[in-house]
Amino acid sequence: MKISADHLKRYQQIAQLMWKYGRIDLVTSMRANVIDVDDVSANGADEALPEHLADDLEAMGPTYVKIGQVLSSRPDLLPEAYLKALCRLQDSVKPFPYFEVEQIVTQQLGVRISKAFAHFDEEPIAAASLGQVHAASLRDGRRVVVKIQRPGIRTVIAQDFEVLEQIAAFLDEHTQVGKRYRFRVLLEEFRLSIQQELNYEREAQNLVAMGRSLKDFDLIYVPQPILDYSTGCVLTMEEVRGRKVTAVSRLTMLEIPGAPRVDALFRAYLKQILVDGIFHADPHPGNVFLADDGRIALLDLGMVGYTTPAMQENLLKLLLAIGEGKSDEAADLMVRIGQKSPDFNGPEFRRRIVLLLALRNSQPLHQINVGKSMLELTQIAAENGLFVPGELTMLGKTLLQLDEIGKVLDPHFEPNEAIRRNAAQLMSQRMMRDATQGNLFGSMLELKGFLGTLPTKANHLIDVVANSELEVRVRSVDAKMVVEGIEKVANRIAAGIVLAALIIGAALLMRVETAFRLFGYPGLAMLFFLAAGAGGFWMVISTFITDQRSRKNAERK
Repeated sequence: MKISADHLKRYQQIAQLMWKYGRIDLVTSMRANVIDVDDVSANGADEALPEHLADDLEAMGPTYVKIGQVLSSRPDLLPEAYLKALCRLQDSVKPFPYFEVEQIVTQQLGVRISKAFAHFDEEPIAAASLGQVHAASLRDGRRVVVKIQRPGIRTVIAQDFEVLEQIAAFLDEHTQVGKRYRFRVLLEEFRLSIQQELNYEREAQNLVAMGRSLKDFDLIYVPQPILDYSTGCVLTMEEVRGRKVTAVSRLTMLEIPGAPRVDALFRAYLKQILVDGIFHADPHPGNVFLADDGRIALLDLGMVGYTTPAMQENLLKLLLAIGEGKSDEAADLMVRIGQKSPDFNGPEFRRRIVLLLALRNSQPLHQINVGKSMLELTQIAAENGLFVPGELTMLGKTLLQLDEIGKVLDPHFEPNEAIRRNAAQLMSQRMMRDATQGNLFGSMLELKGFLGTLPTKANHLIDVVANSELEVRVRSVDAKMVVEGIEKVANRIAAGIVLAALIIGAALLMRVETAFRLFGYPGLAMLFFLAAGAGGFWMVISTFITDQRSRKNAERK
């Protein structure tokens, strides 16, 4: 693999991370291509502690901070200690200076900050990998928050992805783990996700769409954008006064019951995923607030997931199968929505799913984590050569984050029970959604076409019947084999009847005294008995030989 000199430094940094945190086998594979493994081992020989990983990713830039944020919600990929260390990257990223904020806002809105806003705080209230948020107030007195994109972030991310794409291509081609997980596909999905987050105009549209979708949920709130003050790099939206869900004290939770709120939150996400087809895909604790008025506020809708109608039905069935512990049904659904590789190991895949769901069902209901179970299913699928859509992994990550938030609001919340309880309502909502005016008009047009051609087709059918021209053609698969099987059965039955007749005839002739005797008995009767015995022996041997031959032929096919 050839790599440019401009990217060599970044490439070595990534290799050092792999070496430092346990992926030595990958670095060893790369040393013969572009890097000096001795330099990597020397530079990355420091003690690797979980908290160091967050620092290293932050030092490498915003793209890798975002990767750390994604990894912080993937217990199927990293140990618990690393997950806790990476959680710091969700809302504790170093901000950029205020003078750059002024430049970006002035350039994007076309006016100075003092003209657009009555007040604008210089200190950000939160800083993330792609931007930071400042509190402000409009000229009409409304309190708002303004999210400003980091300067030059698009160029930095584009350059980082050039390096990551080269590394992913190398791993896919030269390592077993790359062939199993297809890093290029995962990286492309991640790239598209970041591109969506970098487009603040799209995020404003997502806020509007999500607010419209969840308007019937009294306990859920989605702050709306101020479109006149929003562009591709600046997003102004309504202010949410409150705290992160994970920062709410136990005393506050005693005053505000958490059970109805977590139930409403879970129903809202199930509706987004299984009915609307668009869902907030990043509900980590930094993006879910408990507002001062008691509502749950959903923030940062830059990352959203999409599900097609066909995928929605399969996802609902899969969630129910996981909740009920139906391993065979879950495995069948995974195979249906996934893509088999040439080395797909079906028996091992099903065995692992049976073990996973059996273990989950042995736990108390409030300890079952639906999102973690779904992520483990996708991991089992990848390890056995079954590639599942990225939506399934995103859904598992989203449900995992919801499970964790739910346990904060209500430690006794049971996600499986919530899914079963809302399944009927979700199905009815899907049916109501499908019964749109467009669908009804389409069905009416199809019915009109059918009724228009029905008289002609009916007259033709009547003429065919009246002229005795009606023919029924049956196409049978392997008809010759079926006929041969029937003939064999008929021949065996006929032979059995003949043998039975010989035995009965011999028994009757035993009473007839004749001069010809055999073994002291009437000779003719004994001949019949001997013939019947020989025929029976021949029939048993012939049946055994024929069955063995048929079995071997079937095994060859």
